[in-house]
Amino acid sequence: MPIFFIGIYRHHHATTECDQLWLHIPFIILGFFLLIVSFIGLLAACYRSTCLLWLYLFAILLLVILVSSITIFAFIVVHNSAVGEAGSEEGYKVLGDHPNWLRNRVNDTNTWNRIKSYLQTGKFCSHAQSNFLGDTFNTFNHEKLLSAKLCCKPSDECKFVNQSSNAWIKGTNASYSNSDCDAWSNDSNILCYNCESCKVGLIEDLKKDLKLITIINVVFLFILLVVSSIGCCALKTNRRDSYNKNTKNEDH
Repeated sequence: MPIFFIGIYRHHHATTECDQLWLHIPFIILGFFLLIVSFIGLLAACYRSTCLLWLYLFAILLLVILVSSITIFAFIVVHNSAVGEAGSEEGYKVLGDHPNWLRNRVNDTNTWNRIKSYLQTGKFCSHAQSNFLGDTFNTFNHEKLLSAKLCCKPSDECKFVNQSSNAWIKGTNASYSNSDCDAWSNDSNILCYNCESCKVGLIEDLKKDLKLITIINVVFLFILLVVSSIGCCALKTNRRDSYNKNTKNEDH
């Protein structure tokens, strides 16, 4: 019930469509499913129903398979990356250093356009520009929200002159070795959303989230295995009691 209601609460207080779609709706679905499974388990325990116990254990088995699959997938995605060296003198990795699956997602035009839409509608950079305006790239590395740092401000390598929180002047007839310098725009809907560094930052955030998901799923799997073991013991006891009862009836 807490998972289900937290999902509903967060869904109604989500700041962006991305939060609603990818974070809170799965929470609601998982919470509702666990609520139904728990109710079946409760009925099975109260009425000592072998049929409901089988249904309960089958649902737990599906959960174990689902969570195991997500955990394995997250582990492979996070660890399937190049050893890689720093992509520039400023110290951040290039896109090619990251897992193929994540790199292919952000390089896909349709996928990246949806991601940019989420960042724009959520006004992702409005706070980052004021909070990180005076920071150098290296200072940024000690902050949170890596994607905010890299999507909301041009690289120090570009040597742009800052006028205000979202206005940067490019050098006249300047030629940049970093393509992100040409991709930068003072338009609040563009900024550095088309920069490779923005994609790198987003992938770094996703990798952190996937690592956290992996840890949570391992704990959740342990709980599910304990619960399924108890359910198996209950099923065994229920069948034994049913057998003993039938034996006594036959004796009478």
